[in-house]
Amino acid sequence: MARKPLLLLLLLSFSSSFAQDQQPQSPTTPLVPALFVIGDSSVDCGTNNYLGTVARADRPPYGRDFDTHNATGRFSNGRVVVDYLALNLGLPFVPAYLGWRSGNYQDMIHGMNYASAAAGIFFSSGSDMGQHVSLTQQVQRFSDTAQQLSLSLGPGPAADFIARSVVYVSIGSNDFIHLYLANSSNIQSEYLPWEFSHILASNLKQELKYRSQDGRCIKEINDAIIEFNFELKYMVNELNKELTGAQFTFCNAFEGSMDILANQRVYGFETQRRLVVGWGYAVNKILAENVWSGLHVKMCYPMNLHEMVVRPHHRLRLSWCLQQKHTRVEIVSPEKSQ
Repeated sequence: MARKPLLLLLLLSFSSSFAQDQQPQSPTTPLVPALFVIGDSSVDCGTNNYLGTVARADRPPYGRDFDTHNATGRFSNGRVVVDYLALNLGLPFVPAYLGWRSGNYQDMIHGMNYASAAAGIFFSSGSDMGQHVSLTQQVQRFSDTAQQLSLSLGPGPAADFIARSVVYVSIGSNDFIHLYLANSSNIQSEYLPWEFSHILASNLKQELKYRSQDGRCIKEINDAIIEFNFELKYMVNELNKELTGAQFTFCNAFEGSMDILANQRVYGFETQRRLVVGWGYAVNKILAENVWSGLHVKMCYPMNLHEMVVRPHHRLRLSWCLQQKHTRVEIVSPEKSQ
């Protein structure tokens, strides 16, 4: 019987820190077969180690708090969000595609990470940093992986394997930082912020459909993010009309990040103008315990975030997450036969 995705969840959220000491309880049996990762530096786990670029994280202090205490290519002192996601799904850490050399499907049976630092939704975004693997190229590599699985497992089993796996996409910030805000090719003279956001959202839609000064927030950047969020909300309405076999839900958690800034002490911060990397367990523990406060679960429609996450894990079918510096879009499809 044909299966159609029914629940598609779009989350707009602020990137948060997780406590290295807060070990997730990994399921004894994996909840999904595999995790595939597409994105930028927020989820790159080593792709750029193999590229000619200044966007690299293969030397200290990167990785000093990671499990191996070595720099792995992750743009973090420890784990990145997809590492925690993998553990919570009952999977091992997902390796970088460019580090996969054997060609054996057994080595990618738990998933692959195609993410590349400096990548954006637009091909040219981040090019000033050197080489990177663009979103289109990453999607193509995911397609190549699917074909490899099809050859190894057979078309039917491979299609079922992919359908029951999770695809995490975290991308978008470089389109603003390295393209629009940098005024590359005088792009600001061609597009107002809202026009650029509309074009960015339109490109994002096609990918989905087919394959600070002195430490303060900069108003122009925040305005662009808010405008982009508005465009995404409109995009959700369009997708709900065009893809009737799925239900898209939009969650804007930009309010959540603003709440952290407005109530910094509640979240363990003494100031907004200093980095918290390296502050360790104390700050991260407070953040971890406040991530799912009452405010954060009420920012979705037509379904409450709490109502979505309490659905049985075994119904999870497919997940797409797209994240920019202040924005994550996540699509979750539970299993359904028709």
